[in-house]
Amino acid sequence: QVQLVESGGDLVQPGGSLRLSCKASGIIITIYAMGWYRQAPGKERELVASITRGGTPNVADSVKGRFTISRDNAKKTVYLQMNSLKPEDTAVYYCNADLQEIRRRGDYWGQGTQVTVSS
Repeated sequence: QVQLVESGGDLVQPGGSLRLSCKASGIIITIYAMGWYRQAPGKERELVASITRGGTPNVADSVKGRFTISRDNAKKTVYLQMNSLKPEDTAVYYCNADLQEIRRRGDYWGQGTQVTVSS
């Protein structure tokens, strides 16, 4: 069974940094795009950043210059380095992967990790 497991969420002060990780496990043939989404209370889930299998990133304007996405294909892991964090970055962050497993290709989601930016 394919699983995505996030880690790294925490409480941090404004201006601080966090690094999120998401590791895929299970019988996976190929992982295509991977990405991070976030959902704040009362708001819709939004794309934060995504990265192709080849390493081409796409970062939302709201976090551009502060957040960096990267991946390690050998480790089946995607990372989100978050710097200069602001209170408005507070949300549950979800990992997403477009991947091919034995039976099908589809979108998979992690369970989410809480990031809280507050003094």
